[in-house]
This record gives sequence, structure tokens and C-alpha cells, in this order.
Amino acid sequence: MNCTLALIMIENIGAGIERYMSLLTARQKVVAGNIANADTPGYKTKDVNFRAALADQMGNSEPSVIDVSGLKTKNDGNNVNIDREARMLSENALRFNIATNLARGEIRLVKNAIEEGKSS
Repeated sequence: MNCTLALIMIENIGAGIERYMSLLTARQKVVAGNIANADTPGYKTKDVNFRAALADQMGNSEPSVIDVSGLKTKNDGNNVNIDREARMLSENALRFNIATNLARGEIRLVKNAIEEGKSS
């Protein structure tokens, strides 16, 4: 395998994983904002429209932030559920770790292919 092909492979692998990790980072910010506004009267829980963002993987636009429906609204109009947000943070961290491990594994495969090509 020549170095140019290896670099192209790494870029292709990295681009998809980088986009996914960017979505996870955006979700982390939105969830943190939800938690910060848990006591703000009238505040409505938000989330990243993950499905739409993943479907539009090739685009460079920022992920859309949507209001979350179906949550219980308190008397002050706020609908942030701290338990839900804590679960979202944990889920997001797990997804980020999986994406990181996937990127490492893919890069390791390309590195091994390059090293095997050098020794033959």
C-alpha cells in the first residue's frame, strides 16, 4: 500500500467519525444547557436532531436543535427532567468513547497495512 492511498483511507475514515463526534459534542452542549436551565421558568428542553444530522452526514452545517416533546411540564412552564438529562449525558459519553475506539481501531488497521507493505 502506498502512502498516498493510506492517507486517503485515513482521511475517509476520519471524516465520518469526526462528523459523528461533532454531533456528539453539539448534543453535549445542548444537554448541558438543559441542565443549566432546569430552574428557568418557561424553559423548554432541547436536543440535537440526531437522525436528520446523520442522514445529512455529508453536509457541513451545524446540527439542528429541536424542542423535545412529550415531557412533563412544571407549573412554571419548564419541562427539564434532570434524570433524563443525566441519562443523555451518560449515553453521549458512551457513544463518544465508542467512536474514539472505532477511530483508533481503523487507524491501527491502516497503520498495520502500511507496515506490512514496507516489509514486503
